[in-house]
Amino acid sequence: MEEYGTIRIKLDELIRKAGISKNKLSHRAEMQRSQINHYCNNDITRLDTDVLARICTVLDCRIEDLLEFVPPEKKAEQEP
Repeated sequence: MEEYGTIRIKLDELIRKAGISKNKLSHRAEMQRSQINHYCNNDITRLDTDVLARICTVLDCRIEDLLEFVPPEKKAEQEP
């Protein structure tokens, strides 16, 4: 089966840059802390556009700041 690449969620980087805690993001975005942890760990199989909109609003960022397409060849190079 052909590899198509993946979508990488860069929430952990954005949280650090914004200087906001996961708890504060959780409260402001009306999300559970465990849900934020899943997004930070790229442990999401289906993206929720409402959740993405809340994250972008709270962190004052664009969707392309939050999501990155990693092509198959680039993904293979990044894996240890």
